[in-house]
Amino acid sequence: MKSYRFQVRAILAGLLLLAAIPARTQEPADGPKPIFRDAFIEKLVGEWRLKRRIRDRDVENTVSADWVLNHQFLRMHMKDVAEPPEYEALVYIGYRHAEQRYVVHWLDVYGGKFSAIGYGKRVGDTIAFVFQYDDGPFYNTFSWDARAETWTFTMEATGKDGKRELFAVDTLRRD
Repeated sequence: MKSYRFQVRAILAGLLLLAAIPARTQEPADGPKPIFRDAFIEKLVGEWRLKRRIRDRDVENTVSADWVLNHQFLRMHMKDVAEPPEYEALVYIGYRHAEQRYVVHWLDVYGGKFSAIGYGKRVGDTIAFVFQYDDGPFYNTFSWDARAETWTFTMEATGKDGKRELFAVDTLRRD
């Protein structure tokens, strides 16, 4: 009887040890080999007309979105339709699998001081990105309306009282 219990314990200990060793063939979720596939972000791919309401003013941009850098990032190129353009941005959206959150790199005509990295998690048909600036967080919530097939980007700054204040609203419709 003792021999049988010893064998069972030895087998269980061996199985636990094997379970603790990571499989060598398993690729890390983050890195150059696994392709970032995301059906939600995929809805941004293509050509869009963006209408922005900012500080009681309406402006229009074109938006072109495509996958780049080994399909690790979705690149959005936003450009004001005015000539010369008053605003232009390159936005790169990726995903950090280890942290289960999106990452966005926002580069625009305002230069290095205002370029930012934001992070966000998806809840339903929205991703709420948060960018940390010296004067407080800035929020940009991407929302998908499946019925209308439109995106809305709602941008909010942090006021002096610490509360969110509407900065701008972008509505994207297919070109």
